[in-house]
Amino acid sequence: MLNIEELTLTAQEFILTYGIKLIGAVATLIIGLWIVNLIISRLGKVMTKANVDASLIPFLKSLLNIGMKVAVVITAASVASIEMTSFVAILGAAGLAVGLALQGTLQNFAGGVIILLLKPFKVGDFVDTASYAGTVKEIQIFYTIMVTPDNKTIIIPNGSLANSSLTNFSTMPQRRVDFSFGIGYGDDFEKAKGIISSIIEADERIHKDPAPFVRVGELASSSVNITTRVWVDAPEYWNVYFDVLETVKTRFDQENINIPYPQMDVHVKNG
Repeated sequence: MLNIEELTLTAQEFILTYGIKLIGAVATLIIGLWIVNLIISRLGKVMTKANVDASLIPFLKSLLNIGMKVAVVITAASVASIEMTSFVAILGAAGLAVGLALQGTLQNFAGGVIILLLKPFKVGDFVDTASYAGTVKEIQIFYTIMVTPDNKTIIIPNGSLANSSLTNFSTMPQRRVDFSFGIGYGDDFEKAKGIISSIIEADERIHKDPAPFVRVGELASSSVNITTRVWVDAPEYWNVYFDVLETVKTRFDQENINIPYPQMDVHVKNG
């Protein structure tokens, strides 16, 4: 049996052989991760000052963060004298297993690359994905973060965004605002059209080219519907929409033009 002296000598030899390398590996890992975090934190500021596309910044930061941390781990393993051939083989096998298990995540990564290359939308755009509508806040390596008009945060996988249809309301500088104003059959529709046209003419936010469109669009069951279409700068869409609605309602009331509402006549027969 080994005596205490032999055990002590064996332990000393092990510490002398591997202890310094282990300490060096741990120090390399700690210092390396600290440097990576420092670089990533400053990289965002540098790219912002360099006017890099805001959509690219979070994606590049995430990608570089992962890549540099993997490099630090490999360097630490090398300092600890771990056989790199075996380490790389193990890492490759683990990567294959993880890749098979995380196919959806890899699809999200590929979707993020497609979004940044083709740019169907960018940070700051208001988009509608059929399921959600909101302003794009951040495009990350796997997910896109949106903020809804009522200030909810929506996190959507990039894979689904890259492979589905969406509507981008911020691509074009101008948008068309559509209205339908209903008046009674007994009211003067020419007068109503004149009122609507005067309101549009007085609003400087509404473009004169393309010209506004004000025509009778439908003879409905209980109303004559006047279709109105105007063009505005995209940021003014909702302001013009609500302002024109309110102004038309006020002017119709002042001019005694009725806005029909659904009603039912009930005839009661005795006996």
